[in-house]
Amino acid sequence: MFSVLQNRTFRHLFAAQVIALFGTGLMTVGLALLAYDLAGADAGVVLGTALAIKMVIYVGVSPVAAGFATRFSRRKYLVVLDLVRAGTAVALPFVDAVWQIYVLIALLQTASAGFTPVFQATIPDILPAEKDYTNALSLSRLAYDLENLLSPAIAALLIGLVGFHWLFSGTVSGFLLSALLVVSVSLPVARAVSTETPLQRTLKGLRIFLKTPRLRGLLGLNLVVAAVGTMVIVNTVVLIKDLLARSDADLAVAMAAYGAGSMTIALLVPRLLTRWKDRTLMLLGGAILPIALAIFGGLFTVLPSGWLWGCLLIAWFVIGGATSAVLVPTGRLLRNSAHAADRPMVFAAQFALSHGCWLVTYPLAGWLGNAFGLPQTVTVLTFIAILGLWSAFRQWPRNDDSILVHDHTDLPADHPHLAGAANKKHEHAFVIDDLHTQWPVARP
Repeated sequence: MFSVLQNRTFRHLFAAQVIALFGTGLMTVGLALLAYDLAGADAGVVLGTALAIKMVIYVGVSPVAAGFATRFSRRKYLVVLDLVRAGTAVALPFVDAVWQIYVLIALLQTASAGFTPVFQATIPDILPAEKDYTNALSLSRLAYDLENLLSPAIAALLIGLVGFHWLFSGTVSGFLLSALLVVSVSLPVARAVSTETPLQRTLKGLRIFLKTPRLRGLLGLNLVVAAVGTMVIVNTVVLIKDLLARSDADLAVAMAAYGAGSMTIALLVPRLLTRWKDRTLMLLGGAILPIALAIFGGLFTVLPSGWLWGCLLIAWFVIGGATSAVLVPTGRLLRNSAHAADRPMVFAAQFALSHGCWLVTYPLAGWLGNAFGLPQTVTVLTFIAILGLWSAFRQWPRNDDSILVHDHTDLPADHPHLAGAANKKHEHAFVIDDLHTQWPVARP
């Protein structure tokens, strides 16, 4: 897995991702405690609303930003957005009203919505080999897990020493160091289609996504991950502080358990994908998520609070692992569903549509928890996750192959589609384009 770090460009980008995510992890803990400081028991509502604002921006901004991104140097584009995020994070320690949280989150996440899809679409251009890209995806997921594991642990230490407001200085430093690492390497030029407007490219990415059955299945899995994950992100602080009456440091421990589970499975994914298809692994992870949440919800109603702490840590560990089983292969699935020139659009479509699922579940988790209680919230979120899982099984064909061997006997030998192929019978990733507009593509 770690052999891909020999590639200098990927090594610098991976380091930039790790450092930026570490800063974001500190911000996540700090934001939860800031919300509790300002709103008390209504912290779940504040967090749910703030994260809903984030999702609205992701859904609306990311496809459009990716449509315009091909008109700029990738390196300059990413660096500028990192600097915008750092500048916004500077103001977070000075927040003294709930509405200010909402405004700053909106500004910061607008920059992130433009940054992340372009960053993700750059990696397959740097590492075109299937094995290398799979390993890069696992490392990328590992970076997210390190955020969930190490950031809360360091946050717990810092909270005891200097208070949670200082966590935001780590966020600023993370974005600044990320910008320095991005500017230190040359990135592949985005292959834009000059005849297409940004709006056309935005719509094309969504069209490719929604016309590809395996990606429609992925959309169902996105809903599963969002329904279960939102319980962890929004309501852990309420569970820890109000219902279990535990300390700020225990919030960090709970989030670390989630990250540890995710990291454990992320390390195993490259080996698992040599034996199982993407579909098998991702649907298995998707099935475990609602089961784990439902079991925790059932235990929550019958066990005393002294037992619930251990059950929460186990449940969060399992949920983190199952989430990795779904998310790590996602980049590979997207890469095999679009031409290189269209990848930023497809990654942006996934970014927008997956966050659209979080847009539904974030406010539900916060508002339902406040209005009806956490057991009822778990029930609703589990039901939504089951619906998403049913859709994934139904939309993703059992016999799906992302790499198809086929022929083009009707094309002239000099047709550009055959460039690099030894003959008219060849293999490549199935994509939506002018030659492959129906599913499935017939085998020769």
